[in-house]
Amino acid sequence: MNKELIINAVPNGVEIALLEDKKLVELHKENAENPFGVGDIYLGKVKKLMPGLNAAFVDVGYEKDAFLHYTDLSPYIRTLLKFTSQNMAWKAEGMADFGRLTMEPEIIKSGKITEVFQGKPQVLVQILKEPIAAKGPRLSCEISLPGRFVVLTPFNEVVAVSKKIHSSDERRRLQKIMEAIRPKNFGVIVRTAAEGKNTAELHEDLNQLVAKWHAIQRNLRGAEAPTKILGEQDKTTSILRDLLSADFNRIVVNDKVAFADTRSYLERIAPDRLDIIQHYQNGQAIFDTYGVTKQVKSSFGKTVSLPSGAYLIVEATEALHVIDVNSGYKSAATNQEENSLSTNLEAAQEISRQLRLRDLGGIIVVDFIDMKLPENKKKLYEAMHEFMRGDRARHTILPISKFGLMQITRQRMKQELEIKSDEACPTCLGTGKIASALVLEDEIAKNLDYLITHGHHKLTVLVHPIIAAYLSRGWPSIRMKWSAKHKQWIGLKPVNTLHLVEYKFLDKNNEEIRL
Repeated sequence: MNKELIINAVPNGVEIALLEDKKLVELHKENAENPFGVGDIYLGKVKKLMPGLNAAFVDVGYEKDAFLHYTDLSPYIRTLLKFTSQNMAWKAEGMADFGRLTMEPEIIKSGKITEVFQGKPQVLVQILKEPIAAKGPRLSCEISLPGRFVVLTPFNEVVAVSKKIHSSDERRRLQKIMEAIRPKNFGVIVRTAAEGKNTAELHEDLNQLVAKWHAIQRNLRGAEAPTKILGEQDKTTSILRDLLSADFNRIVVNDKVAFADTRSYLERIAPDRLDIIQHYQNGQAIFDTYGVTKQVKSSFGKTVSLPSGAYLIVEATEALHVIDVNSGYKSAATNQEENSLSTNLEAAQEISRQLRLRDLGGIIVVDFIDMKLPENKKKLYEAMHEFMRGDRARHTILPISKFGLMQITRQRMKQELEIKSDEACPTCLGTGKIASALVLEDEIAKNLDYLITHGHHKLTVLVHPIIAAYLSRGWPSIRMKWSAKHKQWIGLKPVNTLHLVEYKFLDKNNEEIRL
């Protein structure tokens, strides 16, 4: 699979398109005024404890106070609180030795938040989810620093290896390496990208993350909440860190500064891959050149068409997203069951793409075309799992129910991406309603009265052909009544280019009269 990253720098931010085999699968927009926030680490101040919710509201500098639930507290939250207060008060040169920090007892899973937070302390937190609608950001006290090959988790000494590395021998090898090189009081999660990497590469990645943690310690010195302690990389470098692999064959950037920043980051994490980055200098819009604009227009909206003629209906409610699969004009050349399975498999692949592209989160219910055979339902369920394999958001897929519905839950990280792919009708202005013929007739008559009383004669009314037919029908027609009333002939001319309820007036010299 070929992956391409198309980066479009615009005056107020950046737009990033991820293409897989030329097909748009992810679209990200980062606003300069509201930069990418997930992963940022803040020194926050507890503003309010909510025993009923077993949660706290924490001020981290956003418009709305952030939400911190007891389940998002680190088991080592007492150690984290001690570490925070010690580093804030540290006055000597250098920094406290994190490896010598004495670990406090873990909190219990069924505890109460009032038992952990006495008063309204300042606490180190990390953004888990960006603000969505009227809600503030979601926080976590389980601090993690992601690198390309490993994730550093302070305050514990657990080494875990990604379950996506299937070889047991490789998992054991990576486990032994990390046990040997990890510093004291740090845990490590080995990412899938670490498969096959040697000790030197893993150690370099780990050292960069430890250096970040030291930066956090330095930034905490003398800090007062709310303040950002360490910012996550921007969205571009975040995607590169998570996705850069052998099948990532091109990065195209249309801005000189963004190109230099991206190249600099790539030079640090993969100096052997610098040849894949290109500075786009063509005069045409970069998204147009690489077919992104066209795919955006065809992929967003209520209806999504499939190559076979089948289509999806995507709708959002307050509680969940609903996707309906329709066969459309798809030919039933084989029997109905085979045709339903074929359409459903095609729809499942597009649905997995739509979830990533729109970044749909929460509960998604898919109404597939009914199938009778259990083995076909199993095939569809397994296929959906396979199609969703490349989705970085955590998700759960349930088997098809007896009602033919598939339920999916997907991690909600930020506001759903909404793009208007339709345009407002110039006649109804998007309302779906236009003035009735009677109202239009009355409006034209009033304007005629005004123009004639102000000295205009031998007028011609330009209208849409349908309206012209309406004004000319019968005996006497409406146009005849107008002529009799004003004792002069009123011309009527159908014009195809006018909107249905649009009209104009010409004077005796065939020049348009501006009303």
